[in-house]
Amino acid sequence: RHPKGVHLGLKKALLFILILLFVIACAAAGLIFELRIYADTPANVNTTQNVTVNVRQGQTLRTTADILQQTNLIKSRLKFILIARIKGLDKKLKAGEYLLSAAMAPRQILEIMVKGAVNLHRLTVPEGYSIPQIAVLVENAEFGSGIDFIKMATDAALARKNGIEAETFEGYLFPDTYFFPRGVAMEQIISAMVNRFRSVFSTEWVERAQELGFTVGQIVTLASIIEKETGAAFERPIISSVFHNRLKKNMRLESDPTVIYGIKNFDGNLTRKHLSTHTPYNTYKIAGLPAGPIANPGRASLEAALYPEKTVFLYFVSKRDTTHYFSTSLKEHNLAVRKYQLKRKK
Repeated sequence: RHPKGVHLGLKKALLFILILLFVIACAAAGLIFELRIYADTPANVNTTQNVTVNVRQGQTLRTTADILQQTNLIKSRLKFILIARIKGLDKKLKAGEYLLSAAMAPRQILEIMVKGAVNLHRLTVPEGYSIPQIAVLVENAEFGSGIDFIKMATDAALARKNGIEAETFEGYLFPDTYFFPRGVAMEQIISAMVNRFRSVFSTEWVERAQELGFTVGQIVTLASIIEKETGAAFERPIISSVFHNRLKKNMRLESDPTVIYGIKNFDGNLTRKHLSTHTPYNTYKIAGLPAGPIANPGRASLEAALYPEKTVFLYFVSKRDTTHYFSTSLKEHNLAVRKYQLKRKK
């Protein structure tokens, strides 16, 4: 064969390969350009609707992309998968519940899942709630079983693990609004509340408790009683002063809420029998503070326990309008009871 013919054949082959490579390069560039546009273009910019998407532990990228397309959050599952793989994110999507919208670009949806920015649910714990009451809130918010919460919140070993020198977490589950993801562990909920308590109960407060001759646990117990006895917020320091004055005089606290806390399955009717039944929480029968907190007090009650009003009051009775009448003597107190309680009952 003539050398010129061979040379010409090689040139043609090389030209063909170059053209083919050019076509492939153009196609690749076109695909990359198309993927970039897709990545930054929401499926529906006009929607305001959010969709909840659950990504299970170990779920594949393909399954996740299928769900996103089926819920109209993305237009092309294939392009979504390609973008994730090109960016090396296909193995980095985190499990959890996500609140997404078709108004989000695919790139944004990917970023949310890689960061694990899961949807958070609110849990609001009011001041003065006890462990069983918080357990109802936890279950109603669908974080898990209320029974499981009670078991964990009354686990002495777990309390000590969290630095609480008590048999339960009662008193240390700080009342506040919390946000948790679905599937959060009960222990994480409890730890968040305890950590919030610690952030509120400052070093200054610890020193103030020592100055008064109380442990932190005793202050929390006293604050829990103040919380349950208070109807009007401004009275907290005054109610605190009554209990401080009685403790100094070695008088029993005689607080109805402490009695109620010690009654199993209390039906709402406090009787003379209840008041005369000896329990570790019946402050009509025991001296000093009860065995432990009877609720979870808020900041104001903790502060009132540490900084009581300076008074000489030893008694108080409800005026049935959320406020109380305060007395310095038993005689004055009995007159107030007849005025505000007995007459109204008749």
